[in-house]
Amino acid sequence: MDPASHDHAIIINTGRCGSTLLSDLIAEQPDTLSVQEFLMWVPWTAGAEVLTGAAYWWTLSSPSTQLATLFRIGLTPSEVRYPAHGRWAGNLTELPQILATTLPKISADPDGLYDTLAELVPKFPAQPLARHHRMFLDLLTSLTGRRRWVERSGGSSNIAQCLLQNFPDAKIVYLTRNWTDTAESMSRHSCFQLMQLRVESAGRYGVDPFEITPGQLVPAEVERYLPGRLTAETLRERGRDVRRYRGLCAFLASQAEQAIADARPRHLLTMAYEDLVDDPPAQLGQLGRFLGLEDWQQWADRVAGSVVARPAARAAAALA
Repeated sequence: MDPASHDHAIIINTGRCGSTLLSDLIAEQPDTLSVQEFLMWVPWTAGAEVLTGAAYWWTLSSPSTQLATLFRIGLTPSEVRYPAHGRWAGNLTELPQILATTLPKISADPDGLYDTLAELVPKFPAQPLARHHRMFLDLLTSLTGRRRWVERSGGSSNIAQCLLQNFPDAKIVYLTRNWTDTAESMSRHSCFQLMQLRVESAGRYGVDPFEITPGQLVPAEVERYLPGRLTAETLRERGRDVRRYRGLCAFLASQAEQAIADARPRHLLTMAYEDLVDDPPAQLGQLGRFLGLEDWQQWADRVAGSVVARPAARAAAALA
């Protein structure tokens, strides 16, 4: 099977910069499938590795170690939208990662959509992982009757190089926000507390506690960060030092900007959260035109009222 190829775009961002809002507004455009929290959460391996369709579906239907850890310690991220009446509601640590946010944001019956995909995806041909990802997103677009897809994952700046290399024909939206407000927001969010921990551990000790292989030696300083030992208090304590998250912002921004400079994507739109809240109709109109929305003006006018500045952004504007 070979789902039709659709027009597509990827929103690259540090996270905590208004990207979820942007995805939700894009979802209001009837021809566009807004895909959330997919490319950052699914596994990425060497591009030359070939997987069967069955092996690829196994990666999507397996639980995420990161999310399972956050579920275990009671710090479920707000982005998780799996319904309370769903099949895995009583056992979230075993929740297939594709069901955490991606499918619930697309369908009112995410379990039903999951079952449909469980029939179709294992029939994908053996191919590199990146081709599977593209084929999967095209399939979702076809199943939902849309003409294009736009993917957005919080913190995707961290894999910007991989995204640009594997989706060379994608329209790229690079969304930014000032580091002060972004860092403050990250410091209160469990996913970014965990991301910062992993980045710092990899840089300081050469070990990512969530990517330990069997038999690998783990420095004593890292042992309390392992998935089975991490506690909510450890993450909360790390969140009290906002300087850590300013460093994370700098790291993620450098990752994205270097990847963009290297890849020189043919279609690139840079947006700032501050400009979006200052003039929503103009900024959304520019985005709609860039994405190729036939009704870009009507869409921008219709959804602009949903853009409300966050308190920190309003305070900064008042002092400007």
